[in-house]
Amino acid sequence: MNNESFKGYKGIALETLKKFDAKIWSDVEIETKETVFTGIILPRSETADEFHIVLKLPTGYNIGIAASKIKDIKINGRKEAHYKIPEKEFPYDPKKPRVKLFGTGGTIASRLDYRTGAVIPAFSPGELYGSVPELADICNLETEKLYGVFSENMGPEQWIGTAKKVAEEIEKGVQGIVIGHGTDTMHHTAAILSFMIQESPVPIVMVGSQRSSDRPSSDAALNLIHSVKTAAESDIAEIMVCMFGPTSDVYGLLHRGTRVRKMHSSYRSTFRTIGDIPIAMVDREKITPLRNDYKKRRSDKKVILKPFFEERVGIVYYYPNMHPDIIYSMIDNGYKGIVIAGTGLGHVNKPLYPALKKCQENNIAVYMTVQTLWGYVQMYVYDTGRDMMELGVVPAANMLPEVAYVKLGWALGQTNDLEEVKKIMLTPIAGEITEREPSNGYLIYQGGIPEVEEFISKYKK
Repeated sequence: MNNESFKGYKGIALETLKKFDAKIWSDVEIETKETVFTGIILPRSETADEFHIVLKLPTGYNIGIAASKIKDIKINGRKEAHYKIPEKEFPYDPKKPRVKLFGTGGTIASRLDYRTGAVIPAFSPGELYGSVPELADICNLETEKLYGVFSENMGPEQWIGTAKKVAEEIEKGVQGIVIGHGTDTMHHTAAILSFMIQESPVPIVMVGSQRSSDRPSSDAALNLIHSVKTAAESDIAEIMVCMFGPTSDVYGLLHRGTRVRKMHSSYRSTFRTIGDIPIAMVDREKITPLRNDYKKRRSDKKVILKPFFEERVGIVYYYPNMHPDIIYSMIDNGYKGIVIAGTGLGHVNKPLYPALKKCQENNIAVYMTVQTLWGYVQMYVYDTGRDMMELGVVPAANMLPEVAYVKLGWALGQTNDLEEVKKIMLTPIAGEITEREPSNGYLIYQGGIPEVEEFISKYKK
């Protein structure tokens, strides 16, 4: 038999498929010792085990069935899947605004690779709008693929390259920018772009998806529609993250790039503004501002580009019984800046003090943030905080740890003068430091409590 008919299968799984002459892409009913499954037999990952057969269910989800439990396979036909979406020429309408979509990779630009079983960054931006025709109702969309990487592989090279490309398009007169990005580090990129690209006259919207496009619950299409609408029509000229608001498909939220964070590994509504409220809500019909202190769209093409970054900067999450060798190692390896996510109001243990002193002696910039995420560093309250400030540790107000990390890299990319670095770090540029935290900027509901359950029951969909 042709090995392609059983691609990726081996061992007991291969023997079982051959026994029932069930080839990949067969539409089957698989009877096990417990139940019956209906679906399409998929190719197996080359690195997968030999004990399971992979089935795509009618819901679109994939499951693995233990070959040892299979009693019978009934073949109903064959439905080979084609996941390649052809690129389409985007229709031009002179009455509509011009929006540029940059692709960097991530789940919003992904499909399932059945050769390896992995989700890969394989959709080009052209394929994206080919699969979401509603985008043509909003704008004239131009696309350019900058990178094809998962977000964990985004770094200074990609940040600087993206910033330069965005500035270039703004100077050409584009009415809005959308950047497709993986969700895992999208808040890092949103923050660094907020510093590298200043005083933009147009919206710059970062967008991703929690679930790949081949899944029935994918948020990719709606997130794209929301982000493109924002770029084309909104008067909010800031770097924003556009993702689901609630877990349902009701609306998206526009989060300020320096105050947003991914807060859940798999929820579609994973992004949340921390210590403040989002800028606006967006749905298919309208954009509804939630505040009025955002920077407004302008008609000029001027933008300030500062594409700098010092790579020898790190972030350290403090924990009890932490030893100073971690800090000493960073010193020995030439780090120029360290951000600490400290406990409470910004604390670490005393065994770290000698290492912090050595940082001070070696002109290494050290900034303190809080691992609580919400709230401010207050190092004047206790002696420990005052002692650390004497050792050169600088409190970073209510900057999120990841934001402080990228801002410190950006500051050190411009100067080695620690006083100048401090001035840059503590001068708000894009809302990364706020004067106060609003009362509705810190809301964490505890499920299971009667009053909370009563409240969420009114809105849960």
